[in-house]
Amino acid sequence: MTEFNPSRRKFIQNTAVTSGALIAAKLVPEVEAKSVLQPAQATTEPANVNVLLKVNGSEHQMMIDPRTSLLDALRERLHLTGTKKGCDQGQCGACTVIVDGRRITSCLTLAVMQEGHDITTIEGLGTPTNLHPMQAAFIKHDGYQCGFCTPGQICSAVAMLEEVKAGMPSHVTADLTRPSEMTIIEFRERMSGNICRCGAYSNIQEAIAEVAGVRT
Repeated sequence: MTEFNPSRRKFIQNTAVTSGALIAAKLVPEVEAKSVLQPAQATTEPANVNVLLKVNGSEHQMMIDPRTSLLDALRERLHLTGTKKGCDQGQCGACTVIVDGRRITSCLTLAVMQEGHDITTIEGLGTPTNLHPMQAAFIKHDGYQCGFCTPGQICSAVAMLEEVKAGMPSHVTADLTRPSEMTIIEFRERMSGNICRCGAYSNIQEAIAEVAGVRT
């Protein structure tokens, strides 16, 4: 049995303390260097841009954030609130407007992208004293209930009939070598991107069919 030697024990203790101190002395500067907070990166908002939008035949000059959607520019800057914000993800069709004769969901395009294009909203289709035929047909056939989707439905329907006249096919067009026909099946397919939460689809189809001159 080894005899207890207090000087040996003390030597081991001193060695351990010394070794620990050396390691700590080496690590502290590195830890301190890593813990020093770097200066915060300056977050700068993109500068506003000057945009000229032609809406319903009138030109509108404005300074806007380049990230502003066409929908927000119409509603918040031009106060054309007929165009509705529904899902804000291009799913419901409530924000549909007509750009250069073609329908688009205004929530999915930036206002700056539409400079130089001809934009038509529900306010530009007709007036209370001079309704567009599609507006008059929606009233006649009660093609709305709460009315929230109605502006998008009407704008979409107007542009949709022009698509058919131009011969643009849809998923239900039977013969791609022949011009598309004005049929109820075509209308239903082409209007499927416009959602009516009240379920007034049959009345909407009747209104569209009347304007197109198609029997339901």
